[in-house]
Order: sequence, then structure tokens, then C-alpha cells
Amino acid sequence: MTVVEPGASNLVEVPGAPRFLDRARTIAPLSYSRWLIPPAALAIHLSIGQVYAFSVFKPFLEARFGVSHTAIGWIFSIAILMLGLSAAFAGTWVERVGPRKAMALSTVFWVTGFLVGSLGIFTGHLWLLYLGYGVIGGMGLGIGYVSPVSTLIKWFPDRPGMATGLAIMGFGGGAAVAAPLTTWLLHRFGSALPAADHLSEVAPSTIANAVVPTFLVLGGIYALVMVLGLICIRIPAKGWKPTGWQPSDAPSSAMISTANVSAKNAIRTPQFWLLWVIMFVNITAGISIVENATLMIGNFFPAMVAVAAGYVGLNSLFNMAGRFGWSSLSDKVGRKTVYVLYLGVGAVAFALMSFVGASAVWVFVLISVLILSFYGGGFATLPAYIRDLFGGYQVSAIHGRVLTAWSAAGIAGPLITNALVDRREAAGIEGVGLYSTSLRVMAVLLVLGFVANLLIRPVAARWHEPDAAPIVGGIPDGHGGFIAPDAAGNSGSVGRASGYGLPTWVPVLLWVLVGGGMAYGLWQTVLKAISLFH
Repeated sequence: MTVVEPGASNLVEVPGAPRFLDRARTIAPLSYSRWLIPPAALAIHLSIGQVYAFSVFKPFLEARFGVSHTAIGWIFSIAILMLGLSAAFAGTWVERVGPRKAMALSTVFWVTGFLVGSLGIFTGHLWLLYLGYGVIGGMGLGIGYVSPVSTLIKWFPDRPGMATGLAIMGFGGGAAVAAPLTTWLLHRFGSALPAADHLSEVAPSTIANAVVPTFLVLGGIYALVMVLGLICIRIPAKGWKPTGWQPSDAPSSAMISTANVSAKNAIRTPQFWLLWVIMFVNITAGISIVENATLMIGNFFPAMVAVAAGYVGLNSLFNMAGRFGWSSLSDKVGRKTVYVLYLGVGAVAFALMSFVGASAVWVFVLISVLILSFYGGGFATLPAYIRDLFGGYQVSAIHGRVLTAWSAAGIAGPLITNALVDRREAAGIEGVGLYSTSLRVMAVLLVLGFVANLLIRPVAARWHEPDAAPIVGGIPDGHGGFIAPDAAGNSGSVGRASGYGLPTWVPVLLWVLVGGGMAYGLWQTVLKAISLFH
């Protein structure tokens, strides 16, 4: 195949066709429908989004290991820490090797995390759960999270907010599928187990006999779904654009740049660090509810413990809806305006929950789902905000670096909430009083994020990349070189001028699978949500 070696002025021939995982094998024909791409992204994000249903396991794990809320909360925190770190370090690599190889590595790490974690539960060694689900699984989370996002932005340049919302929607919706599925599996393998608030009365080995096979079954399901996703992923060919769409050289807003900023230069700008602060506070606040959802509703309304999975699923549903809905809205009103909503109204919502959240179940749930919709929307709008400020040159790389805020927040959110809960519990405080202080702390943090968002301005021209790229028209081939453009300026796939298509029925089948999974989660969520109000 013909490639341009980096730094070289001449073309060199490298024999052999690209391998299945190589970026060149994912280039789609010019006639390929972009609507065949979203199910591949959703397959990855729905799978790794299971992390948002981790709170369903929390009471079982606390009873299995006989430890505090904080000790088990660290599993989730480590996973989110590794998500941010792996996304930061892998962002540039993902841009270079393409989405398929990244999705494959994510699959290996995520599934291995379940296997090692299940071994820790079986043997009673908590550190193996930290290592498996936390460290190894967390690496799968980070790589899988960023791998399809920039790909969908390339397929939907006319609607970047909707594209990122569509990609990241699956991550928020993962718990809507995982929560009822996990609950069903736990009951299937542990039919003799009592309600969550009586698990301390059960032998740890009995709990392990239910949790271990549940971990293994979930790992197997996610392995299958994620492999189908990486098979179906494609990137657009050079020169492709949506039918009837013409890119404009003039930005439609002062906040939307037509220039590009490299990841190396982006971290030197104040805009990058303001985005980092915004994401840190929004995630810290939202994750404090996500990670404690099952225990929180049980303390606010003890009679609701039996239907806590429905509350978790409902949160996930609005988390998912917010990712698509608010991010799509940002295409119309602008990213900065939408973040004003996330942070300003979000701060008010946290304060209200601390004062009136216990007045009625519907009040508590309404405030929760609003907060979770803003939480999800903040994630989904971020890549488009990055594209607006820094251009489309290295979206994945910059996105990964900003997600280190997720790592920090993944520790800060649960740590603040769990530490305050443990402290107040030791003081003999029960019920709503366990969470009132932490909710007000989160409201204050969101106000700080609100101010940071108001301070964001367009990136100064001195950080822009030169107009001419070092290698014009080529795209990475996955071997450190670039596929050379043809005489017409089109970079086709190596040895396949028409690109690498896929029988339409394959991505359509994946649409059915992910759509069916989401429909199952929606249906189960609705059924359980109804029980919250009876």
C-alpha cells in the first residue's frame, strides 16, 4: 500500500493489506449511510455505561466484605479515576490508530475487569475488586468512552451537538439496561437472599454465590455486544459530506472557531482549564447522587428500598435523555448557554433537595432526574464545546485530557458524600440528615462552575495551528504513516478505492440489539418507576 512516512517528502510502498483492526480497514465507501454508524457507538457506550448501575451491587458488596460505605465506594471511584487517566493518555493514540483498535482494547479491559472482580468477590479479597473492576475495568471505560465520539462528529459535521449526544447517550443509558438486568440476575442466582437492608444477616459466602455469577454473565454479554460494535464501526472517506450540506468558512457564532488548536497547545489556554473546572464540579455533584442512589432513596424514604433499582433506572433514563436532548439543544442555542442551565439551575436543584427533597417521593424523584439530566448533558455537550473552541483537529486528544476532571471528580464526589454520611451516621444521625450537608456542598461547587463558564471566551489566535497541515490530504494508516491522496485528493482505503463497506443487515441487526436493549431498560424503568409512587 502507498503511505507517506511522517517527516518524509516522498511516497514509500509498504506491502500487504491492512489488518482488521487497522484504521485503514474502517474507511467507509462514499455512499455509506451515516445512520449505520451510531449503533456501533451505542454498543460500546451501553456496555461500559453499566458502571452507573454499580450502586445496585453496593449493599451486596458491603455485606459480602463487611466494610463501610466508603470502602466499597472506592471501587467506583477508582474506576472513574482510571477512566479519566486512560482517556487522557489514549486520546492521541485513538486519533492515530482509529476507533476499531481502541474499541477492541476497551473490550478486553472491560471484560477482564469483570473476571478479576468476580475472583475477588469469590475469594473475599477486596483488593482484587479494586484491581479488576476499578483499575482494569476503568481503563476499558476511558478508552471505550473516547473511541467513538470523534468518529460520530466526523459523520455529523452539520450537527455536532446531536452527534456527541447520540454517542454519549448510550453511556448514560447503560444503567437503565444494567440495573434491572443486574437485579434479575441477583435474584436468579440468590433467590434466598433477603431485601438489601437485611443482607448483613446473611453469610458472606451466600452473597458471593449470587454476585459472582452475576458478574460473569454481565461480562459475557458485554463482550458479545462490544465485539459487534467494533465490527460495525466505520470512518468517513476523504471528501465525504452529508448530502446537501456545505461547510461554511465563517463561524455562525463568535464562540465557534474555524481554526484548529493542537492538544499540546490547548492545555496552555485558559479555556481548557475553565472547561476542566466546569466538568469537575458538574461531575462531582452528579456523581455524588449516581454512586449513592440506592442508599440515598432508602434513607429519604425507607419504604422505597425494595424498589430502589427502579429509582436507579429512572435516574439513568434521564441521564441518557439529557445527553441527547440538552446536547442537541446546544446546536440551536450554543454550548455556553446550555452550560449556564446545567450549572445555574443545577445549583438551585441541589439546594432544594437538601431542604424539601424529603417532603414527598415525587419531589425527590423530580429533583433527582433534573440533576441527572444536567449531569448527562454536561458530558454529551463537552466534545462539541471542545470542537467549537479548539476546532476538529484533535478532538479526542483534547477531550481525553479534559476528562481527567472526571478522574478527580470520581474521587471527590463519592469521597465527600460517603465521608460526610459515615461521620453523621457515627453521630447517630439517620435518614435525610445523612445527606443534607453534602447536598449543600454540591450546590456551592456548581456556583463556582457557573462563574467559570461565564469567563470562557474564544481562544486567542496565537494558539491556532498553521493553515497548511504538514501532510495534506492523508490519513493515518495505523502503522505510523499516512495513506496518500489520489490525484483527485481523495484518501481511499489501501487497495480498496471504494472503501470497506459492510452488508447493511449487520449494522441494522446491531441497531435492533441496542434498540431492543434500550427498550427493555426503558420498559423495566417505567414499570419500577410506577412502583415509586404507590
